[in-house]
Amino acid sequence: MSSPRACDAPRTTPLGRAPTRVLFAAWLLAVALLPGGRVSGAEPAAKPAPAEKDRPDTDAARWLTPAADKAAARGLDYLVSKQQPDGTFGSGSYRGNVAVVGLCGLAMIAGGSTPGRGPHGPNVALALDYILANCQESGFINPAGFAYQGQMYGHGFATLFLAECCGMTPRPDAREKLAKAVKLTVNTQNDAGGWRYKPEKMTADISVSMSQVMALRAARNAGIFVPKETIERSLSYIKKSQNRDGGFRYMLIGPEQSAFPRSAAAVAGLYSLGVYEGPELTKGLDYLMQFAPQPGVVRRDVGWEYYGHYYAAMAMWQAGGERWAKWYPAVRDDLVLKQKPNGAWDDPAVSPEFGTAVACIVLQVPNNYLPIFQR
Repeated sequence: MSSPRACDAPRTTPLGRAPTRVLFAAWLLAVALLPGGRVSGAEPAAKPAPAEKDRPDTDAARWLTPAADKAAARGLDYLVSKQQPDGTFGSGSYRGNVAVVGLCGLAMIAGGSTPGRGPHGPNVALALDYILANCQESGFINPAGFAYQGQMYGHGFATLFLAECCGMTPRPDAREKLAKAVKLTVNTQNDAGGWRYKPEKMTADISVSMSQVMALRAARNAGIFVPKETIERSLSYIKKSQNRDGGFRYMLIGPEQSAFPRSAAAVAGLYSLGVYEGPELTKGLDYLMQFAPQPGVVRRDVGWEYYGHYYAAMAMWQAGGERWAKWYPAVRDDLVLKQKPNGAWDDPAVSPEFGTAVACIVLQVPNNYLPIFQR
């Protein structure tokens, strides 16, 4: 991926809503009880219990309207139609991109499938096979010889997908390869606390860095060790990247204006690092609220729209309360209006598969199926 610099009842599945949530809950509980499930010295501060009026409503039927549920189902069907026999998705230069493959797999998990189970279980399993087949011995997740500018984007999103699948698949190599992927991420963090395009220590940008932060959090949830120092440096990097207006700059070098997509990523990153309150978070959320979608209105001041909404939905879901109640219905209705007749969402910056995967993830956030979204 190139850089985004300027950048009423839900559908039933063979697994059923309650069994899937029970599966995830049991998995997360098991991770917590494992000797290796706790990350030594790297646990985030306990999240304070929100007041009743601020507690996010997790009833999917309240938020996921029939029109949105149908749109998500059509989007997933589109992705299935675009998956190749080798498990890949993507068009043009993004064909085989592990970030796109990972996001498409995450979209199907968000709909209630797991590798080999559920309406799209075979497709999730096929995507997982592709990711595992392209885990290099170094831990870097990228097809051999597949050169493109933002290789660490691919590694980050692929690691996130692998981490989400880790407790859902019987494949014995999944945990081992996930641990190697995490180790590579840890070893390529620069002294400022961020990451850049290649799997090596170099300058950093907030966008690539947040893809690594999300992957590390998901891996920690799966019981993989992440050093405390890595977490602390990541948090320091995010805080240093915040501008006075509450938004976030792309790089620490030189004056940089805030922008919606990277600011959404940074706020989601704060939550992933265990920051649930404080001035940085409040200012960041306030900044994002000015970009709340207006259904049917094309905003010329928002680049990398789908990328931004992927992270914004995650941030607002964690924020809950009035922020979520304002943000989600707006983005939900906007996405329903923007869906193409073939079921796709066409993201001009990347590919229709990318746009469709992100749109499906955003629409299905209230399902609370993806472990990385669960509170």
